[in-house]
Amino acid sequence: MKTALPDHLAPGRTEPLGTLARDGGVNVAVFSEHAEAIELCVFDAEGQRELRRYRLHGPHDGLFHGFLPGLGSGLVYGLRAHGPYAPECGQRFNPHKLLLDPYAREIIGHFSWQAEHHGYELGHPEGARSFDTRDNALHALKARVAAPASQPSPRASAPRHAAADLLLYEVHVKGFSATHPGIPEALRGSYAALAHPAAIAHFQRLGVSTLSLLPVHYAIDEPHLGEKGLHNYWGYNTLGFFAPDPRLASCAVRHDPALVAAEFRAMVEALHAAGLEVVLDVVYNHTPEGNEFGPTLSWRGLDNRSYYRAVPDDASRAENLTGCGNTLNTQHPRVTQFVLDSLRFWVQEMGVDGFRFDLAPVLGRGPHGFDPQAAFFTALRQDPVLAGVHLIAEPWDAGYDGYQLGRFPGRFMEWNDKFRDAVRGYWIGPEATQARLGHAISRGEFARRFSASSDVFHHAQRLPTASVNFIAVHDGYTLHDLLSYSGKHNHANGEDNRDGRDGELAHNFGHEGEGAPAEVQAVRERLRRALLATLLLAQGTPMLNAGDELANSQQGNNNAYCQDNALGWLDWQQDSLALQSFVARVSALRRAQPLLRHERWFVSAGQGGAPHAGDAQLRWFSPQGHEMQVQDWHLGHEQALACLISALPAGDQPRLALLFNPEAQPRRFQAPAECGGRSWRLLLDSSQADGRPQLQALSLDLAFEVPAHSLWLLQSQPD
Repeated sequence: MKTALPDHLAPGRTEPLGTLARDGGVNVAVFSEHAEAIELCVFDAEGQRELRRYRLHGPHDGLFHGFLPGLGSGLVYGLRAHGPYAPECGQRFNPHKLLLDPYAREIIGHFSWQAEHHGYELGHPEGARSFDTRDNALHALKARVAAPASQPSPRASAPRHAAADLLLYEVHVKGFSATHPGIPEALRGSYAALAHPAAIAHFQRLGVSTLSLLPVHYAIDEPHLGEKGLHNYWGYNTLGFFAPDPRLASCAVRHDPALVAAEFRAMVEALHAAGLEVVLDVVYNHTPEGNEFGPTLSWRGLDNRSYYRAVPDDASRAENLTGCGNTLNTQHPRVTQFVLDSLRFWVQEMGVDGFRFDLAPVLGRGPHGFDPQAAFFTALRQDPVLAGVHLIAEPWDAGYDGYQLGRFPGRFMEWNDKFRDAVRGYWIGPEATQARLGHAISRGEFARRFSASSDVFHHAQRLPTASVNFIAVHDGYTLHDLLSYSGKHNHANGEDNRDGRDGELAHNFGHEGEGAPAEVQAVRERLRRALLATLLLAQGTPMLNAGDELANSQQGNNNAYCQDNALGWLDWQQDSLALQSFVARVSALRRAQPLLRHERWFVSAGQGGAPHAGDAQLRWFSPQGHEMQVQDWHLGHEQALACLISALPAGDQPRLALLFNPEAQPRRFQAPAECGGRSWRLLLDSSQADGRPQLQALSLDLAFEVPAHSLWLLQSQPD
């Protein structure tokens, strides 16, 4: 960057928003519908000394703009917005506060919570209606103009897996490799580590198709965590929606945001080369500015009324539909543009393959609640850049009418917590489930969830793959812990065990935590395999929680969002090779058997008309060998169940049979008449440590016993 700054700011282009090095200078464009003026503040390279202020031209259609000739990438800057400070009207302009450009692609400085970050005087009798005149520039983060990308986007090499072939793996960038013995210590916990050959080999062994990364956008810690010496490890507190978080980069590059971005792009490129997709968990529902008593860091100071939703009858108060203090106002077209611009950036320039939207109903909220046809969803589905990427919704938020499972439009996939609860409850058992949920999980409920929750998703041309099935995710118990603890143990979070979900479905089988007797441990291990097998063999899109294949524990903490330490990281010291082999075997069976990843809805028995090419049928049977009737689904004492999956027309094509015995004793199964005269091969026995059956060929003309707490998968053999 030249040290000699121009005397005047020339008019610039109103697009793209943010800054762009072009034509021998830097173009600046900023949105604010209500500001009277916006200043561009130029700083020295370290961001410590403000060198000059320029008043941007405009507004023109709510856009302020300017062009600085003779400058380029590396220019360090911030923004100041002038306008009314009238909190009662939702206006919170304060030019004494240096604001971070919402479109900043490179962010420099080290953020710390200071009183002067607030637009009002802390402790003033009038509270947030007071006005603070202290300048926060010394402690504020600044933006730096990024150089144009010099390499092709990793997107060009994206593998593009079909929805029916997906196996998602939800993983934290740092937590995956922080203690991984096969990755060099200098790389552990970084983007580079996630693309290391040792990491890729693990993903490929498990049969993973797609990594679903916990947030990687530039995030900061909440004030209460800093006071306790903790950090927001998960990263759901985004400040920079166009910048990868430097905390997740390797130590060698962490100091330079340009190098951080390059490491992220190299990670995506390496994962693509290995056939792996990358999906980002994104947080477009709130920002770190919190409620009306929060700081003024960016959006609040630029245009509080446009960027945030206000309580309908009080413009001075932020509407809190997220549980995080504020809610982004995606009803506003410029806010929708902001989100879409960010999504396109991560696809086009950083190469990612899709997004999981945190608290996704927020994005579709209008004046009357959630609307599947909201403007944001319409714009998203029409966008040519985003047309080919995966879209996954967390279908609930913290507001009224916030549970919207099954209501997202088009090709959205959705996290299906009904699957989680039904499958956990079915295998854990009716007594423990009754105590937690107030009711036991019936065979009918389990069957619905195993077959992709047609009661939720079979409408509006949606496919079974819309159901993202999971047993455990980052938020809640790990698979190991839900079978080891009956109560949460979140004391390390510093909130007296009040945080985290109460009553999460879990069972300790008579011993809380580790050190259980051998017989209890054996039950836990068998149920762990049964749960994993159910997840991977069910219809829908399976998602593994990273570390569950390692029997990873968080010591009963079901809200480890602030545990950036061994508690929150994966424990690679566990003796888990057998469990990893089991997961690999089951996922390989899923890939090898088209009927286990059937992308259409199963045809119902007795459904009229001739079957179409590629149709398949699933039929449920009791252990006594007869097809389930209405009264059978309501036998509360009966838990064991079987299903038969057949391609249509049936003919001599191989069939699959799944036998489920969640009971504490071996269960006798009588073969259905439809299976008579066929020989069958046992493909999977989850009672075995690696899933390999002790028996291979079976005749189903006779009755046989399925071990306790186990699942069997069989395939019919040609006559």
